Amino acid sequence: MQITVEIPDDLATQVRARGLTPEGYIRALVEEAVRTAHQTLAPAEPKMDIETFIRGMASFSEKIPQLPDEAYTRESFYRDHD
Repeated sequence: MQITVEIPDDLATQVRARGLTPEGYIRALVEEAVRTAHQTLAPAEPKMDIETFIRGMASFSEKIPQLPDEAYTRESFYRDHD
């Protein structure tokens, strides 16, 4: 892979003062970022199929109280608003 980067003169001067080349310094920064990214990425969660999800959602549905139809009217949702 070829990446072209314009490095500001002051950064290049600081890097050279440390005895490095700007290209080598940037390469080391990118390599460190790649290593760090691999360490910090969480392992992927196993995918759940839709049937397992629905069964999980419905697993305690018998404990949900039955509400009257009036509980689902517009007025019941917005009774505190004009």
